[in-house]
Amino acid sequence: MKAKYTRSQEKIIRVLKSLKYGISAQDLYAELKHRDQPLGLATVYRALEGLKTQGTVKSRTLSNGEAIYSVISHEQHHVICVSCGQSFVINECPVHDLEKRLEKTYNFQVYYHTLEFFGRCHECNTKSVL
Repeated sequence: MKAKYTRSQEKIIRVLKSLKYGISAQDLYAELKHRDQPLGLATVYRALEGLKTQGTVKSRTLSNGEAIYSVISHEQHHVICVSCGQSFVINECPVHDLEKRLEKTYNFQVYYHTLEFFGRCHECNTKSVL
């Protein structure tokens, strides 16, 4: 069954699908305004929360505490540098088998999961040695 979206949610989904990267709620607010589809900032936050609850949008929190939102199309996992904030996609997932077991054991529908590793990238490690 296809989820029913509000007009605000539909606008947000269109923008998120057009981007190749995640975006913060504040940047999404500005992007909607730039595209002549303005929404209030509180509306953006409410719509994003509703889309997360429906399993359409996911968020991940950066090391600075900022939430980044994107449409769920496929699982992406990341290694994130705590010094510079740079993020690298991991192209493998050791969690899929666990996800299937959890769904079966707990009769639980998993919409998505996130896997993030935090540390320091090569460049930041090199800078700290010098």
